[in-house]
Amino acid sequence: MQSEPTPVTLPADARGLVCHADNLDVLPRIESGSVDLVYIDPPFNTGRTQRRTQLRTVRDEQGDRTGFGGHRYRTEQLTQRAYADPFGDYEAFLAPRLEHAHRLLAPHGSLYVHLDYREVHYVKVLLDAIFGRDNFLNEIVWAYDYGGRPKDRWPAKHDTILLYAKTAGSHVFNRDDIDRIPYMAPGLAGAEKAARGKLPTDTWWHTIVSPTGKEKLGYPTQKPLGIVRRMLVASSPPGGLVCDFFAGSGTTGAAALLEGRRFLLVDSHDQAIDVMRDRFGAETGVAFHDLRPAPEAREERA
Repeated sequence: MQSEPTPVTLPADARGLVCHADNLDVLPRIESGSVDLVYIDPPFNTGRTQRRTQLRTVRDEQGDRTGFGGHRYRTEQLTQRAYADPFGDYEAFLAPRLEHAHRLLAPHGSLYVHLDYREVHYVKVLLDAIFGRDNFLNEIVWAYDYGGRPKDRWPAKHDTILLYAKTAGSHVFNRDDIDRIPYMAPGLAGAEKAARGKLPTDTWWHTIVSPTGKEKLGYPTQKPLGIVRRMLVASSPPGGLVCDFFAGSGTTGAAALLEGRRFLLVDSHDQAIDVMRDRFGAETGVAFHDLRPAPEAREERA
């Protein structure tokens, strides 16, 4: 007789747990109503493989590029990470995962789903069916200004983040803790208000993770720490549990550590786990569990 899978829980004294597994294998093992906030950044269904190559330049007078002062440099490839991003039926892929997100949220909990223009309208309809239209709170637009610019349309320079409450009206929203931003027209606001700044609206202007900055970890779709921290601060209680089951580079976990929250992260990709081990390996109270089926079971699934 096959035994029941062991529940996935975070010990009371733990700061974070990273699970290496398919999220659909882990989500049923998380206790209903045990999570304060879910943030997910699922694959965007672009139909192509997402890649990120890390390079460095080395001074070499026979090199392939010219730098400051006319000096020559050689380009070396350090690493390349990639994952496939094609789904024939994206909504069918997401639906059972979003249903589990609804189940595991506490009554005061909220869900943030990070999407792009290809799928956001379809996923909105799906989420309305699962959470109820009355529990839809915001369509947040994260606007940035980086990357290529097509010549036949307006450049797409934003992502969309859909925010749902488990129970609207009972959800956590720490208004006074949210970071303030400058007024666009401080002269119209008055000196006192201008000095204090204003709360962000549902349009967030924030740069992407710089390809050459210290925050960049080499993961193809890494999201900025700043926007994830804003969500955690606003929509989870101090010490609360935050779950991200498309964890990628682990930005949700990093934000949770900075803001005094606990985290439960899940990802099936070896490269994501490698990045998170580098990111959290030195942190006290963060554990890694390999919850994948045994090798022979994996072969049977394939």
